Amino acid sequence: MPKAKRSKGSGGQEKRATVALADQIVQADAVRPSGRVKSRDRAEENEDEYVDERLSRKILEQARIQQEELESEYGIIGKTKETKKKPSTVLGGSGPADLDSDDEWPMPDRDDEGEEHVECAAEIEVDPEDERAIQMFMSKNPPVRRTLADIIMEKITEKQTEVGTVMSEVSGRPVPQLDPRVIDVYRGVSKVLSKYRSGKIPKAFKIIPALSNWEQVLYLTEPETWTAAAMYQATRIFSSNLKERMAQRFYNLVLLPRIRDDIVEYKRLNFHLYSALKKALFKPGAWFKGILIPLCESGTCTLREAIIVGSILTKCSIPVLHASAAMLKLAEMEYNGANSIFLRLLLDKKYALPFRVLDALVAHFLRFRNEKRTLPVLWHQSLLTLAQRYKADLASEQKSALVELLRYQAHPRISAEIRRELVHAQSRDEEVGTAPMMALD
Repeated sequence: MPKAKRSKGSGGQEKRATVALADQIVQADAVRPSGRVKSRDRAEENEDEYVDERLSRKILEQARIQQEELESEYGIIGKTKETKKKPSTVLGGSGPADLDSDDEWPMPDRDDEGEEHVECAAEIEVDPEDERAIQMFMSKNPPVRRTLADIIMEKITEKQTEVGTVMSEVSGRPVPQLDPRVIDVYRGVSKVLSKYRSGKIPKAFKIIPALSNWEQVLYLTEPETWTAAAMYQATRIFSSNLKERMAQRFYNLVLLPRIRDDIVEYKRLNFHLYSALKKALFKPGAWFKGILIPLCESGTCTLREAIIVGSILTKCSIPVLHASAAMLKLAEMEYNGANSIFLRLLLDKKYALPFRVLDALVAHFLRFRNEKRTLPVLWHQSLLTLAQRYKADLASEQKSALVELLRYQAHPRISAEIRRELVHAQSRDEEVGTAPMMALD
């Protein structure tokens, strides 16, 4: 007979029968230890590579002691924490607070104001010799310096008279006067702007650019009493909402006199006023016609004012047509030292200038052929910039005339460089292959 097969689980059942039921239940619920040894994670292996906190402190302490020994050995003891370079705020998009925000503003009366606004608030160092040379070309009979309130009152009175005459001739009725309630509102706005430091601007002030008689209403707010922060906010509002011609009037009547007064009084320009000057360049045509050109035409622009206003030209992007028109106007007007500064800064932008502007610039320099006064170094620097940047765009006869000019107006160091640039450069008529252009006298 075949052998009877033994059941596979019989042995286990026999052993399990000897264990009590309570013990079986406990063994079933408990976690059974596995005989397989798991490998350690990489993170656990890397933990042994780190140094504990106490040992790290000891290592850093020893490193500091060794560093002090080296410094004392080589005589570098004077380096302390106080001599670390303080970060300065760069004007433009980056800064401690967004300048376009109504809620966050750097307070002008804080202790660290000098640290944040080093770039524009620091006093400008002016060479006395350059300043004396520029004063020789200033107007001998400058107009009487008036306050901002006098200028605004005079211009607005003229405007009121002009508008009143036109309205009376057309309609036969006088121009209506402002409502007393409107006058009271804007008198209150004036008090707010005279103490403004940060925060939101009154809504009554924001609607001024939309009014037909905005100049009359603006006079009620007394711009001569505004704080520098309020002037910046006003420039933002008016440059964005006024047309170019009206913005030009605001720049010329309100912003420019305030900037000049601040420079004369403090020998530097307030940070907020400097930001307003940059923000005004949002309308470049109005900026040139309302600020730069009147500043040069006044005949009293100082070297410090020219340097501060000219720094705006180097930091901001300007459309080529507006820059070309400004250079053409500067070259044709009566010369003073500030013209050379602005011309040099605009020439350094390396625009593709029209030939008409280049011809005007050459004629501008050739006018000094018979000048008996000693020309400032700024004049020679602007001529050198013209030769360096646009030597290939000048006609051969224009180059010859400029080289001849150096015989009458020479500088011991700069003239040789100007001559080298003009002589060794290819002319525009030689490059194109056309007949040479006539030299401008």
